[in-house]
Amino acid sequence: MSAALVSEASPQAPVIASGDLTSDLSITSSELRDLLSLASELKLNPTRYAASLKHRYLSLLFEKPSLRTRLTFELAIKQLGGDAVVSIGPIGDREPTKDIARNLDRWTNAIVARTFLQSTIDELAAWSSVPVINALSDMYHPCQSFADLQTIEERFDSLAGIKLCFVGDGNNVAHSLMLNGARMGMHISIACPKGYEPNMHVLDQSLHFAQQAGGSVSVTNDVNEGVSGAHVVYTDVWTSMGQEAEAEERIRTFTPYQVNSELMAAASRDAIFLHCLPAKRGQEVTDAVIESNQSAVFDQAENRLHAQKALLLMLLA
Repeated sequence: MSAALVSEASPQAPVIASGDLTSDLSITSSELRDLLSLASELKLNPTRYAASLKHRYLSLLFEKPSLRTRLTFELAIKQLGGDAVVSIGPIGDREPTKDIARNLDRWTNAIVARTFLQSTIDELAAWSSVPVINALSDMYHPCQSFADLQTIEERFDSLAGIKLCFVGDGNNVAHSLMLNGARMGMHISIACPKGYEPNMHVLDQSLHFAQQAGGSVSVTNDVNEGVSGAHVVYTDVWTSMGQEAEAEERIRTFTPYQVNSELMAAASRDAIFLHCLPAKRGQEVTDAVIESNQSAVFDQAENRLHAQKALLLMLLA
Protein backbone atom coordinates (compact mmCIF):
# COMPACT_ATOMS: atom_id res chain seq x y z
CA MET A 1 0.00 0.00 0.00
CA SER A 2 1.34 3.46 -0.85
CA ALA A 3 2.02 5.96 1.91
CA ALA A 4 -0.80 8.14 0.59
CA LEU A 5 -3.32 5.48 1.54
CA VAL A 6 -2.16 5.10 5.13
CA SER A 7 -3.12 7.52 7.86
CA GLU A 8 -0.09 8.89 9.74
CA ALA A 9 -1.76 7.73 12.97
CA SER A 10 -2.31 4.19 11.71
CA PRO A 11 -0.06 1.63 13.44
CA GLN A 12 1.52 -1.19 11.50
CA ALA A 13 -0.13 -4.61 11.66
CA PRO A 14 1.73 -7.94 11.37
CA VAL A 15 1.38 -9.73 8.06
CA ILE A 16 0.31 -13.13 6.72
CA ALA A 17 3.17 -14.16 4.46
CA SER A 18 1.14 -16.48 2.21
CA GLY A 19 -1.02 -13.57 1.02
CA ASP A 20 -4.23 -15.64 1.14
CA LEU A 21 -6.41 -17.49 3.63
CA THR A 22 -7.67 -20.39 1.54
CA SER A 23 -7.58 -22.68 4.59
CA ASP A 24 -6.25 -22.76 8.14
CA LEU A 25 -2.98 -24.03 6.68
CA SER A 26 -2.43 -20.68 4.94
CA ILE A 27 -1.44 -19.14 8.27
CA THR A 28 1.51 -20.16 10.43
CA SER A 29 1.31 -20.78 14.16
CA SER A 30 3.11 -17.52 14.92
CA GLU A 31 0.83 -15.61 12.54
CA LEU A 32 -2.20 -17.15 14.25
CA ARG A 33 -0.83 -15.96 17.58
CA ASP A 34 -0.35 -12.46 16.12
CA LEU A 35 -3.89 -12.49 14.73
CA LEU A 36 -5.43 -13.39 18.09
CA SER A 37 -3.40 -10.70 19.86
CA LEU A 38 -4.38 -8.11 17.24
CA ALA A 39 -8.05 -9.12 17.47
CA SER A 40 -7.98 -8.56 21.22
CA GLU A 41 -6.32 -5.17 20.71
CA LEU A 42 -8.95 -4.16 18.16
CA LYS A 43 -11.72 -5.14 20.55
CA LEU A 44 -10.25 -2.95 23.29
CA ASN A 45 -9.32 -0.07 20.95
CA PRO A 46 -11.84 -0.17 18.08
CA THR A 47 -10.82 3.17 16.54
CA ARG A 48 -7.04 2.70 16.60
CA TYR A 49 -6.90 1.29 13.08
CA ALA A 50 -9.94 3.20 11.78
CA ALA A 51 -8.15 4.63 8.72
CA SER A 52 -5.77 1.75 8.01
CA LEU A 53 -7.75 0.33 5.07
CA LYS A 54 -9.01 3.59 3.61
CA HIS A 55 -9.66 3.17 -0.14
CA ARG A 56 -9.54 -0.64 0.21
CA TYR A 57 -12.53 -2.64 -1.04
CA LEU A 58 -13.71 -6.24 -0.63
CA SER A 59 -15.62 -8.46 -3.04
CA LEU A 60 -17.94 -10.66 -0.96
CA LEU A 61 -19.15 -13.78 -2.80
CA PHE A 62 -21.83 -15.87 -1.10
CA GLU A 63 -23.11 -19.17 -2.44
CA LYS A 64 -24.77 -19.80 0.96
CA PRO A 65 -27.00 -17.49 3.03
CA SER A 66 -25.19 -15.67 5.80
CA LEU A 67 -25.85 -13.43 8.78
CA ARG A 68 -22.65 -13.35 10.89
CA THR A 69 -20.11 -13.86 8.11
CA ARG A 70 -21.53 -11.30 5.70
CA LEU A 71 -22.34 -8.58 8.21
CA THR A 72 -19.11 -8.92 10.17
CA PHE A 73 -16.98 -8.72 7.02
CA GLU A 74 -18.95 -5.69 5.80
CA LEU A 75 -18.65 -4.00 9.18
CA ALA A 76 -14.98 -4.99 9.54
CA ILE A 77 -13.84 -3.36 6.30
CA LYS A 78 -16.00 -0.28 6.89
CA GLN A 79 -14.74 0.18 10.44
CA LEU A 80 -11.19 0.07 9.06
CA GLY A 81 -11.95 2.79 6.52
CA GLY A 82 -12.84 0.74 3.42
CA ASP A 83 -15.99 -0.71 1.89
CA ALA A 84 -17.41 -3.86 0.28
CA VAL A 85 -19.56 -5.05 -2.60
CA VAL A 86 -21.64 -8.23 -2.39
CA SER A 87 -22.64 -10.90 -4.91
CA ILE A 88 -25.04 -13.68 -3.93
CA GLY A 89 -25.45 -16.89 -5.95
CA PRO A 90 -23.52 -19.77 -7.50
CA ILE A 91 -19.87 -19.17 -8.39
CA GLY A 92 -18.75 -20.49 -11.74
CA ASP A 93 -22.17 -21.25 -13.26
CA ARG A 94 -22.69 -18.16 -15.39
CA GLU A 95 -19.02 -17.80 -16.27
CA PRO A 96 -15.84 -19.66 -15.35
CA THR A 97 -14.50 -19.15 -11.84
CA LYS A 98 -11.11 -18.15 -13.26
CA ASP A 99 -12.81 -15.32 -15.18
CA ILE A 100 -14.64 -14.15 -12.06
CA ALA A 101 -11.35 -13.99 -10.16
CA ARG A 102 -9.67 -11.96 -12.90
CA ASN A 103 -12.55 -9.48 -13.01
CA LEU A 104 -12.73 -8.98 -9.27
CA ASP A 105 -9.00 -8.50 -8.79
CA ARG A 106 -9.19 -5.54 -11.20
CA TRP A 107 -11.91 -3.86 -9.15
CA THR A 108 -11.29 -4.75 -5.52
CA ASN A 109 -8.41 -5.46 -3.14
CA ALA A 110 -9.51 -8.86 -1.80
CA ILE A 111 -12.06 -11.60 -2.45
CA VAL A 112 -14.02 -13.13 0.44
CA ALA A 113 -15.92 -16.27 -0.60
CA ARG A 114 -18.43 -18.46 1.25
CA THR A 115 -18.75 -21.55 -0.91
CA PHE A 116 -20.02 -25.10 -1.04
CA LEU A 117 -16.70 -26.54 -2.26
CA GLN A 118 -13.11 -25.98 -1.17
CA SER A 119 -12.11 -26.36 -4.82
CA THR A 120 -13.93 -23.09 -5.60
CA ILE A 121 -11.81 -21.25 -3.03
CA ASP A 122 -8.65 -22.82 -4.40
CA GLU A 123 -9.51 -21.90 -7.99
CA LEU A 124 -10.29 -18.30 -7.07
CA ALA A 125 -6.92 -18.05 -5.34
CA ALA A 126 -5.09 -19.66 -8.26
CA TRP A 127 -6.35 -16.99 -10.65
CA SER A 128 -6.61 -13.93 -8.43
CA SER A 129 -3.78 -11.43 -7.97
CA VAL A 130 -5.36 -10.16 -4.73
CA PRO A 131 -5.87 -12.04 -1.44
CA VAL A 132 -8.63 -14.67 -1.33
CA ILE A 133 -10.26 -15.38 2.04
CA ASN A 134 -12.11 -18.60 2.83
CA ALA A 135 -15.28 -17.46 4.63
CA LEU A 136 -16.49 -21.10 4.72
CA SER A 137 -16.15 -24.16 2.52
CA ASP A 138 -17.02 -27.82 2.90
CA MET A 139 -13.55 -28.48 4.36
CA TYR A 140 -12.67 -25.47 6.50
CA HIS A 141 -14.12 -22.53 8.43
CA PRO A 142 -10.98 -20.66 9.53
CA CYS A 143 -12.62 -17.30 10.30
CA GLN A 144 -15.00 -19.00 12.72
CA SER A 145 -12.18 -20.77 14.52
CA PHE A 146 -10.25 -17.51 14.98
CA ALA A 147 -13.23 -16.00 16.81
CA ASP A 148 -13.66 -19.24 18.79
CA LEU A 149 -10.06 -19.17 20.03
CA GLN A 150 -10.35 -15.49 20.91
CA THR A 151 -13.45 -16.24 22.98
CA ILE A 152 -11.83 -19.17 24.78
CA GLU A 153 -8.73 -17.13 25.58
CA GLU A 154 -10.90 -14.34 26.99
CA ARG A 155 -12.57 -16.81 29.36
CA PHE A 156 -9.51 -18.81 30.45
CA ASP A 157 -6.65 -16.31 29.90
CA SER A 158 -4.73 -18.90 27.91
CA LEU A 159 -5.29 -21.57 25.24
CA ALA A 160 -2.52 -23.99 26.19
CA GLY A 161 -3.84 -26.94 28.17
CA ILE A 162 -7.52 -26.14 27.57
CA LYS A 163 -9.66 -29.12 26.57
CA LEU A 164 -12.30 -28.50 23.91
CA CYS A 165 -14.79 -31.19 22.94
CA PHE A 166 -16.59 -30.75 19.64
CA VAL A 167 -19.80 -32.82 19.69
CA GLY A 168 -21.44 -33.89 16.43
CA ASP A 169 -20.41 -34.15 12.79
CA GLY A 170 -16.66 -34.05 12.09
CA ASN A 171 -17.24 -31.18 9.66
CA ASN A 172 -15.53 -28.01 8.45
CA VAL A 173 -15.89 -26.30 11.85
CA ALA A 174 -14.38 -29.33 13.58
CA HIS A 175 -11.50 -29.37 11.08
CA SER A 176 -10.57 -25.74 11.73
CA LEU A 177 -10.82 -26.17 15.50
CA MET A 178 -8.58 -29.25 15.31
CA LEU A 179 -5.92 -27.52 13.23
CA ASN A 180 -5.83 -24.22 15.09
CA GLY A 181 -6.50 -25.52 18.59
CA ALA A 182 -3.72 -28.07 18.25
CA ARG A 183 -1.25 -25.37 17.20
CA MET A 184 -2.10 -23.40 20.34
CA GLY A 185 -1.40 -26.37 22.62
CA MET A 186 -5.04 -27.21 23.29
CA HIS A 187 -6.49 -30.70 23.81
CA ILE A 188 -9.13 -31.21 21.11
CA SER A 189 -11.61 -34.08 21.37
CA ILE A 190 -14.09 -34.84 18.59
CA ALA A 191 -17.12 -36.86 19.81
CA CYS A 192 -19.07 -38.08 16.81
CA PRO A 193 -21.12 -41.06 15.59
CA LYS A 194 -19.41 -43.80 13.59
CA GLY A 195 -19.12 -42.79 9.97
CA TYR A 196 -19.04 -39.05 10.76
CA GLU A 197 -15.41 -38.77 11.84
CA PRO A 198 -13.23 -35.87 10.63
CA ASN A 199 -11.20 -36.06 7.44
CA MET A 200 -8.16 -38.29 8.02
CA HIS A 201 -5.76 -35.90 6.30
CA VAL A 202 -6.89 -33.07 8.60
CA LEU A 203 -6.58 -35.40 11.60
CA ASP A 204 -3.00 -36.32 10.66
CA GLN A 205 -2.05 -32.66 10.25
CA SER A 206 -3.69 -31.79 13.57
CA LEU A 207 -1.80 -34.56 15.37
CA HIS A 208 1.46 -33.21 13.94
CA PHE A 209 0.66 -29.70 15.19
CA ALA A 210 -0.37 -31.02 18.60
CA GLN A 211 2.91 -32.89 18.98
CA GLN A 212 4.84 -29.70 18.22
CA ALA A 213 2.80 -27.52 20.60
CA GLY A 214 2.24 -29.91 23.51
CA GLY A 215 -1.47 -30.41 22.88
CA SER A 216 -3.48 -33.42 21.73
CA VAL A 217 -6.20 -34.43 19.30
CA SER A 218 -8.50 -37.41 19.72
CA VAL A 219 -11.64 -38.80 18.10
CA THR A 220 -14.21 -40.90 19.97
CA ASN A 221 -17.69 -42.26 19.36
CA ASP A 222 -18.40 -42.05 23.11
CA VAL A 223 -19.82 -38.58 23.76
CA ASN A 224 -19.45 -38.81 27.54
CA GLU A 225 -15.80 -39.77 27.19
CA GLY A 226 -15.22 -36.86 24.85
CA VAL A 227 -16.90 -34.27 27.07
CA SER A 228 -15.42 -35.53 30.37
CA GLY A 229 -13.41 -32.74 31.96
CA ALA A 230 -13.77 -30.42 28.97
CA HIS A 231 -13.38 -26.67 29.52
CA VAL A 232 -15.27 -25.99 26.29
CA VAL A 233 -18.20 -27.94 24.84
CA TYR A 234 -18.89 -27.00 21.22
CA THR A 235 -21.52 -28.19 18.77
CA ASP A 236 -22.94 -27.34 15.35
CA VAL A 237 -26.12 -28.13 13.43
CA TRP A 238 -26.62 -31.75 12.48
CA THR A 239 -27.71 -30.95 8.92
CA SER A 240 -25.82 -28.25 7.04
CA MET A 241 -26.92 -26.49 3.86
CA GLY A 242 -26.71 -28.96 0.99
CA GLN A 243 -27.43 -31.97 3.23
CA GLU A 244 -31.21 -31.53 3.47
CA ALA A 245 -31.88 -34.93 1.87
CA GLU A 246 -30.07 -36.57 4.81
CA ALA A 247 -31.95 -34.65 7.50
CA GLU A 248 -34.15 -37.45 8.89
CA GLU A 249 -31.30 -39.97 9.02
CA ARG A 250 -29.01 -37.41 10.65
CA ILE A 251 -31.55 -36.58 13.35
CA ARG A 252 -31.80 -40.28 14.27
CA THR A 253 -28.03 -40.71 14.26
CA PHE A 254 -27.11 -37.57 16.17
CA THR A 255 -29.88 -37.49 18.80
CA PRO A 256 -27.65 -39.26 21.40
CA TYR A 257 -25.12 -36.46 20.83
CA GLN A 258 -27.42 -33.61 21.86
CA VAL A 259 -25.74 -31.07 24.15
CA ASN A 260 -28.09 -30.81 27.13
CA SER A 261 -27.72 -30.02 30.82
CA GLU A 262 -26.89 -33.64 31.63
CA LEU A 263 -24.04 -33.72 29.12
CA MET A 264 -22.72 -30.34 30.27
CA ALA A 265 -22.55 -31.75 33.81
CA ALA A 266 -19.90 -34.21 32.56
CA ALA A 267 -17.65 -31.31 31.56
CA SER A 268 -15.46 -29.22 33.84
CA ARG A 269 -17.34 -27.17 36.46
CA ASP A 270 -16.20 -23.93 34.79
CA ALA A 271 -16.97 -25.17 31.26
CA ILE A 272 -18.41 -22.85 28.64
CA PHE A 273 -20.68 -23.73 25.72
CA LEU A 274 -19.96 -22.59 22.16
CA HIS A 275 -21.93 -22.85 18.91
CA CYS A 276 -21.07 -21.24 15.57
CA LEU A 277 -24.77 -20.42 14.99
CA PRO A 278 -27.43 -20.54 13.70
CA ALA A 279 -28.60 -23.15 16.20
CA LYS A 280 -31.53 -25.52 15.88
CA ARG A 281 -32.65 -25.44 19.49
CA GLY A 282 -34.09 -28.75 20.57
CA GLN A 283 -31.85 -30.66 18.15
CA GLU A 284 -28.08 -30.35 18.64
CA VAL A 285 -28.50 -28.19 21.76
CA THR A 286 -31.30 -27.53 24.22
CA ASP A 287 -32.64 -24.08 24.90
CA ALA A 288 -31.65 -24.49 28.55
CA VAL A 289 -27.96 -24.82 27.61
CA ILE A 290 -27.77 -22.08 25.01
CA GLU A 291 -29.51 -19.65 27.40
CA SER A 292 -27.49 -20.72 30.45
CA ASN A 293 -24.73 -18.79 32.20
CA GLN A 294 -22.27 -21.24 30.65
CA SER A 295 -23.15 -20.13 27.14
CA ALA A 296 -20.70 -17.79 25.40
CA VAL A 297 -22.25 -18.00 21.94
CA PHE A 298 -22.92 -14.28 21.60
CA ASP A 299 -19.43 -13.31 22.77
CA GLN A 300 -18.26 -15.79 20.16
CA ALA A 301 -20.46 -14.17 17.48
CA GLU A 302 -19.22 -10.69 18.43
CA ASN A 303 -15.62 -11.82 18.09
CA ARG A 304 -16.20 -12.71 14.45
CA LEU A 305 -16.01 -8.95 13.84
CA HIS A 306 -12.78 -8.39 15.75
CA ALA A 307 -10.99 -11.48 14.44
CA GLN A 308 -11.89 -10.63 10.84
CA LYS A 309 -10.72 -7.04 11.28
CA ALA A 310 -7.38 -8.45 12.41
CA LEU A 311 -7.31 -10.80 9.42
CA LEU A 312 -8.02 -7.98 6.96
CA LEU A 313 -5.30 -5.81 8.46
CA MET A 314 -2.78 -8.63 8.23
CA LEU A 315 -3.62 -9.30 4.58
CA LEU A 316 -4.25 -5.79 3.26
CA ALA A 317 -2.40 -3.22 5.38
